[in-house]
Amino acid sequence: MMIASLHKSTFVVALATGLMLLVPLVAMQVTDEVNWSGGDFVVAGGLLFGTGMTYAICARLARGASQRAAIAAACLCGLGLVWAQLAVGIFK
Repeated sequence: MMIASLHKSTFVVALATGLMLLVPLVAMQVTDEVNWSGGDFVVAGGLLFGTGMTYAICARLARGASQRAAIAAACLCGLGLVWAQLAVGIFK
């Protein structure tokens, strides 16, 4: 039962990651302000998928909604820090 549920979570996270990556892909077609390379898409996809799977796995261990909310906040903060570091280098 847990394996089937994990497969479903993996599919949902992969689908959400793909849909989020469509935003910069479409923006690249519309404006010159967005200029991502293939490597940018790979890194962004890895970060988004990794964060989503981390949440999916950790949320299974949570006992309540407040713990799931704390896990979500921690995952999003971690994603934001890594994304900002890669984008502009906030840490030296």
